[in-house]
Amino acid sequence: MGYRYGYNKIGEYKHYDVKEEQPLLEFLLANMGESRSKVKATLQGRGIKVNGKFVTQFDFPLKPGMKVAVSQSKRNQSAFKSRYVKIVYEDRWLVVVEKNVGILSMAAGHSSLNVKSVLDDYFHKTRQKCRAHVVHRLDRDTSGLMVYAKDMETEQIFEHNWHDIVYDRRYVAVVSGEMEDDEGTIANWLKDNKAYVTYSSPVDNGGKYAVTHFHVLDRTTDHSLVEYKLETGRKNQIRVHSADMGHPVCGDVKYGDGNDPLHRLCLHAYLLCFTHPVTHERMEFETPVPTPFRQLFR
Repeated sequence: MGYRYGYNKIGEYKHYDVKEEQPLLEFLLANMGESRSKVKATLQGRGIKVNGKFVTQFDFPLKPGMKVAVSQSKRNQSAFKSRYVKIVYEDRWLVVVEKNVGILSMAAGHSSLNVKSVLDDYFHKTRQKCRAHVVHRLDRDTSGLMVYAKDMETEQIFEHNWHDIVYDRRYVAVVSGEMEDDEGTIANWLKDNKAYVTYSSPVDNGGKYAVTHFHVLDRTTDHSLVEYKLETGRKNQIRVHSADMGHPVCGDVKYGDGNDPLHRLCLHAYLLCFTHPVTHERMEFETPVPTPFRQLFR
């Protein structure tokens, strides 16, 4: 799932006259011949005008005599171009992106390349009066799905209810060596030392309790392709837990064993499922396992 939302070229509209009182969404479903999710995508992407004004509210009350215009153009993504970030879904409250390796989630130090500033620039260019608010992070060298809030209220809902809102989050990794078990769970306490290296302890060391479930998808004698499901989202959790099992993530310079077949950290956040903080709809996003990961197991 995940629509490519964007902004429309001017002028390519199909026009309708309203004959009876009804909510806008009902009218569009009857006239556009599209699925509910496609219709909502057009609404939220500013593709609908009522009496010449953009309307994004799906329960907007229509009255006889009103004129509805529906954009016929394909979504215009010219406002958004980045080789590091791809917009997967966007509405007025949040944006879901797939980030590439080599870009930080948010600024750290001067002029560092980061997803937040890429999104802020896009919002500015498309005249959206909002900023990207960081809800969770991925390491610079981890790729995959992330969500950003567009306002403080939405960010606060995410922050205070993260574990209730996010009901499934999975990663896929290429790890060093042949995993012995097909699946299992690793749980311990994680804490940073003074050099910001996270280390684990089987007993409470004053750190945070971390739980990771793993499931092996494929293996060779050199590498294993593993799906990780997080129960807790601690810093470097998967990387430390993989190393704890004796099968560190490939390409991990901090916790790895030098096994680096793809010249990158082989960790990708491929599944993100959450209940929308405002509309309460279930939102499910999935990206394919990166092709280079799969090619190691051909």
